[in-house]
Amino acid sequence: MNDTDHFSLFGLPERFAIDVAALEAAYRTVQAQVHPDRFAAAGPAERRVAMEWAARANEAVRVLRSPLRRAAYLCERHGAAIDSESNTAMPVDFLAAQMTWREALGEARAADDSGALAHLEQEVGAERERVIGELAHLIDGAGDYAAAAQAVRRLMFVEKFRDEVDLAAAAREAG
Repeated sequence: MNDTDHFSLFGLPERFAIDVAALEAAYRTVQAQVHPDRFAAAGPAERRVAMEWAARANEAVRVLRSPLRRAAYLCERHGAAIDSESNTAMPVDFLAAQMTWREALGEARAADDSGALAHLEQEVGAERERVIGELAHLIDGAGDYAAAAQAVRRLMFVEKFRDEVDLAAAAREAG
């Protein structure tokens, strides 16, 4: 296997904004080419290489399907490390929004308030879409991978918090 990047593997331009239908079609094409059934009569080395390519295609499509993973991948490819473990600095207004969301989630849970949870889901979803739009501009428009890495860290928090809100809503419904 060579060092083909995720985009080249599927014949897609290296951009944040991708054509999801083209990605899915290209993924199916690659998977059909390396499917184990095609190599059933092949030798062990050929089967192993096909299996490696299939695994590589699975990983590549997993990264490219996700706006968060795709943005992080592009940032890393262009020398802007995400460093989510060591670089946790966030703008003050974003930290304030985090605190407000956490308080609202706690209050909604305590009050068993489905309306408040739905409002919070909507608010966090809107922030997610805003950050994704910002990433598209920073990566595809401005080529500012350092700023995009900061936006990726914000999106990581938003996605994690969105999962928490979804869990709270599911627990309330099951409850």
